[in-house]
Amino acid sequence: MTDWIQANLPIDDPVGVLAILLATLALIFWFGERAFGKKVYGIVPKLVFCYFVPTLLATAGIIPHESVVYAWIKTYLLPASLVLLILALDLPGIVRLGPKAIIMLLAGTAGVVIGAPIAMLIFKGVLPEDAWRGMTALSGSWIGGGANFVALGQVAKITPEMLGLMVIVDVAVANVWMAVLLFCAGKQEAIDRWTGADTSAIDDLKRRVEAFEAEHARMPSLTDYLAMLAIAFVGTWIAIIGGDWLAAALVSPETGEPFLGATVWKFIIVTTLALILSTTRVRRLDGAGASRVGSVFLYLLVASIGAHADFAKMFQDEGAKWLLAAGAVWMLVHVAILLGVGRLIKAPIFFVAVGSQANIGGAASAPIVASAFHPTLAPVGVLLAVAGYVLGTYAGLLCMVLLKLAAGV
Repeated sequence: MTDWIQANLPIDDPVGVLAILLATLALIFWFGERAFGKKVYGIVPKLVFCYFVPTLLATAGIIPHESVVYAWIKTYLLPASLVLLILALDLPGIVRLGPKAIIMLLAGTAGVVIGAPIAMLIFKGVLPEDAWRGMTALSGSWIGGGANFVALGQVAKITPEMLGLMVIVDVAVANVWMAVLLFCAGKQEAIDRWTGADTSAIDDLKRRVEAFEAEHARMPSLTDYLAMLAIAFVGTWIAIIGGDWLAAALVSPETGEPFLGATVWKFIIVTTLALILSTTRVRRLDGAGASRVGSVFLYLLVASIGAHADFAKMFQDEGAKWLLAAGAVWMLVHVAILLGVGRLIKAPIFFVAVGSQANIGGAASAPIVASAFHPTLAPVGVLLAVAGYVLGTYAGLLCMVLLKLAAGV
């Protein structure tokens, strides 16, 4: 039996990987319904376990760090989940959230731009000579996303070797920070009481959505489930096709590059479609559990991101260790500026967390963090992430100038 297990690990068959992820999530939620599990999750939120248990499984070699399943979930299940989560959205309530979300997004961007040269100055003597090029590329990822990572890397003329090292730093530092934010989501009331933040607008939005769900709650039928899945995946399909078309059609006449990438357009379209549907009778599907189905998709995304993270790589390269240390300091500066601004304007921890993740994680993970606070807040994360993408290139170029000055080149 032992020989068979060793010969068949990691389980890289796509169906096998999906089965492991679903079984892991099922066990985590089952444990949460037990008395001891409730005590454990009262200390560490279950979403953190949904993230790190797959990481441990991948590190142990049970499932792979790379799989077509992870890409499929990110490409298709994330937009599908957003459609179902946004159906019950109270748009007037979102508007009443006020300007603090935008302020925290900009504070997060400033933290990335300022943190990079500070980290460079601290570790200048031990970092590779071309570290500024890698950190320029990473600033694009930490403000906008993967497309900006590649674009700014090309501007800085990054080498393939340095690019690989920065991917390790990105995965390690950003994923640990995301886990911290998920932990904060489980402690939001205590944190907001400690900071004296005004959460009235967020609380009002939650109450209005919960009241709508209670009013239209019913036992879901097979027709309801089929309608939910049809709406989710038709919306995703339209968004993917539309995103590809808009990215190809709307390009800069000077450079020939698209103004926004296909992925960003995909999230804009899918969010817009869901917002429109939330004003129609389709919204009543949430009473039959549309947001719960969307949450299943989103938890699968969390598990796949956790499985994809390969923290072991950071110890395999000496250069990666110093870059990792610089990335950690960089992130600490980002966090310090966020907390300082948040404290100054008395922003709820929700705005701090989503403002950060809209920068660091982009559209793929900002809605995860937002929904960890409440499912109806997921679109806030998407909208801020799209804004972060637009800021990414310009803020990244400014960051490159500061990095070159700090590096003395």
